[in-house]
Amino acid sequence: MDVLQSHLELIARHPVGVVFVSSLIEAAGIPFPSRIVLILTPAFLATDRDLVRLIAAGVVGAALGDHVPYLAGRLAGTRILALYCRLTLASERCVEKTLSYFVRFGSAALLAGRFSTSVRLFASACAGCSRHITYPRFLILDTIGTIVYTTLWVLVGHFIGERAVVFFTTDRRRGVFFAFVVMAAVALIGYRLWRQRRYGRARSSDVARIDRVRP
Repeated sequence: MDVLQSHLELIARHPVGVVFVSSLIEAAGIPFPSRIVLILTPAFLATDRDLVRLIAAGVVGAALGDHVPYLAGRLAGTRILALYCRLTLASERCVEKTLSYFVRFGSAALLAGRFSTSVRLFASACAGCSRHITYPRFLILDTIGTIVYTTLWVLVGHFIGERAVVFFTTDRRRGVFFAFVVMAAVALIGYRLWRQRRYGRARSSDVARIDRVRP
């Protein structure tokens, strides 16, 4: 567990910077446990003012990161959606379901999308592809959703962060927890591969309906 301890020491030394970078990385579309970072980091803060700074860093980092799929959608169009589908091992049916969600809720999906990694990536990319969602509207809705999301998890960390750090560093049951996480990840990948084999891989034609999206 020396690796985990070194990561916790890094968070303790640079809490605001770690939250900013982790939020930026995950929002850009790279798998990263930024939610866990938001929960653990408050345990290393000294004052409530630091809590506000932490939320601000998370919001700015995530909002900047969301510009990666947004700009990719703006520049590459629906091709970027097909790329995201393949990278996430999404099946044809999964893509259709996600797009139906965006078509139904329009730009409001940007508000709720923060709480689902797959929906958030597609929502930001769809916003970039769509001719009906302006950049100012994307920025406002994305920022509001990001503030709610970041504040929620930082407050959760404020109340349970110290206990979580103790659990990860000293509790003997942590090995069982990590094993469960690994098995859950393997099961998820297996499930997505099964759906992909049963329903077919995502195709570029599956995302053509983005032009029908309304604000």
